[in-house]
Amino acid sequence: MKTALLVIDVQRGLFDPAPRPFEADEVVRRINALTQRARAAGVAVAFIQHERATGMLTFGSESWQLAQDLTALPEDELIRKRTPDSFLNTTLGDWLTAQDVGRLVICGYATEFCVDTTTRSAAGLGYEVVLAADAHTTHDKAHATAAQIRTHHNATLPCLTSFGPSISAVNSAEVAFRSVAVN
Repeated sequence: MKTALLVIDVQRGLFDPAPRPFEADEVVRRINALTQRARAAGVAVAFIQHERATGMLTFGSESWQLAQDLTALPEDELIRKRTPDSFLNTTLGDWLTAQDVGRLVICGYATEFCVDTTTRSAAGLGYEVVLAADAHTTHDKAHATAAQIRTHHNATLPCLTSFGPSISAVNSAEVAFRSVAVN
């Protein structure tokens, strides 16, 4: 079973304006470390970018671009999406099938929306999921801080066992990348 790393919605319009997401700089550094280790292990990396028809995050706009300190390479896959689900009406599923991927490492923005929805969708589609527990973030909300939201999702998502494949939450430095097919 091969692994792929999905980096969700780490874009200028979501990371640059104040107030910035919780631990924005640290999360970007952790994601860069993950992508570097993934590439070194021969693991495919995909950057997923949310877009809207108009306004902030319009395709091709400055706010739609990847965050300035995020390191993407030409061989990385770029996937456009319009919903919180990175699989819905995108090329992600076909790309993963072509790569023979069965395990996903997920990180990015926003914990309670796109990261959560993509994690659940991936498990529902049969992918084993490793959530990089300290490499996803969001903004504070009226009902909870971003730190509380991240802690909640790191505790809750691994409890979803009815999909079949496992979901785990592991700090980014402890994520093990494997790219070898298991017979």
